[in-house]
Amino acid sequence: MRTISVLIAAFSSLIFVLTSAFPAMSVERFPLVFHDDGGTTIQLPAPAKRIVALYGAFNDMLLEMELGNRIVARTKADTRPELAALPVIGTHMRPNFEKVAALHPDLILQFEGRQEAHDQVQRLRALGLKVAVFHGANFADMFRIMKSIGVLTGEEAKAEACVAIMQKRLAAVAAKREGKKRPRIFFEIRFPNLLAAGSASMAAAIIEAAGGVNAVSLPERVARLNEEELIRIAPDSYLIQKGPMNASPLPLTERPHYKTLSAVKENRVLVVDEALFSRPAPGAIQAAEELAAWLDSVFTEDESPQRARP
Repeated sequence: MRTISVLIAAFSSLIFVLTSAFPAMSVERFPLVFHDDGGTTIQLPAPAKRIVALYGAFNDMLLEMELGNRIVARTKADTRPELAALPVIGTHMRPNFEKVAALHPDLILQFEGRQEAHDQVQRLRALGLKVAVFHGANFADMFRIMKSIGVLTGEEAKAEACVAIMQKRLAAVAAKREGKKRPRIFFEIRFPNLLAAGSASMAAAIIEAAGGVNAVSLPERVARLNEEELIRIAPDSYLIQKGPMNASPLPLTERPHYKTLSAVKENRVLVVDEALFSRPAPGAIQAAEELAAWLDSVFTEDESPQRARP
């Protein structure tokens, strides 16, 4: 009898150690009824374990939450080394439906966008696949989406922990920039046929978090401007994203009309990574940190940034 008691005690201790080291997933919500940002009801019998993300920000979030083993495919634009061995299922806007279906995903994630993206979602749903669509234009949206993915995967605790860390990093940026000048920043999305980040963009949210002001106040994600309007805005500094949307941006010093900008004259021009500055993804925290540090380096404490002409 004593031997049995000892064995039971040892077994109980082992169970305690294992459950402490590997916390159980939050499965009490399942079967789950979830409403995505488009109002579509999605029913999951169990936590999603085979996920296809049609927009790279979702893969960034899953990797941040240490859920990379649940990603079963990638798009052509997803070039992170952690995803290199995964099968490619097309592009964000043009996925290969047969390849996606053959992977038997229990959840597909898509970002709200143009009508073409909506049409792809409808076709995927017509195949019986479960697609959750999200909208994101700022840090609050990003945190909400990560928490939603935590719910869909049964990993709410991991999502909450990641969000808490990122919020703490943003708070540190805000504290460092408190009381300093807030320069007006122009964010170039594409050139030529100039496109700029409007106030409803992730780039604008990063600029604000870093202690700046988006020089383009139009209530859009992407704003189309001409060079005359840019000159009228007269930003204090100028950011140029480099990536698929702006693969080989011409230096501002080689653009005739841009030479008159004070941002160019004072060498307050920064080329940034599109993947960090345009996605509502964890990399946006790093973007805010890098931008805040750059602003500290180009604007001194006693310097008053030039204001826009009326």
